[in-house]
Amino acid sequence: MDLPVIHDQPLPYVERLQSRALADVDLVVIHCTELPDLATAREYGERVVHASGTGNSGHYYIDRDGGIVRYVPEERIAHHVRGHNEHSVGIELVNTGRWPEWFDSRRQAMAEPYPDVQIDALLNLLAHLRATLPGLQKIAGHEDLDTDWVAAGDDPSKQVQRKLDPGPMFPWQRVIDTCGLQRLAAPMQPV
Repeated sequence: MDLPVIHDQPLPYVERLQSRALADVDLVVIHCTELPDLATAREYGERVVHASGTGNSGHYYIDRDGGIVRYVPEERIAHHVRGHNEHSVGIELVNTGRWPEWFDSRRQAMAEPYPDVQIDALLNLLAHLRATLPGLQKIAGHEDLDTDWVAAGDDPSKQVQRKLDPGPMFPWQRVIDTCGLQRLAAPMQPV
């Protein structure tokens, strides 16, 4: 595969994010933005929500046309998945997911397919990361790691999964067959 074209667009607070050794990175977490477009994802990423003066963001964003932008360099810890930030790289795929009513119990379907060009760009980026991060061995979906359930926005007596991304339209088999990383098994879901 060719080296991916990566456009660096650091978030305004990137220097406030904690540094780490690249050798500590052993996991890639795949997300979908659950937002309508890359511009909106950037707006969300720039929002300061932590006392440290930082926000929630992945390292990389891949648009529907396959364009790749890096908001956070790998040597910085981005806030993208609870409990795994210190040792992972977050990759966000632009996809509407459940947007704009993420927790409405009547709107939990994630039906937007991922374009082939977007998945091709992801596979190219994963190959690049494997070549540059010596400890990278595993891959997981956000849904595999953040398995909490929350009260539904439309009916607090119902529960919905907090995170479902990258969701059922993500081509896991194609990615696993190609990327050379081991997928972390998804934990058992509540019945």
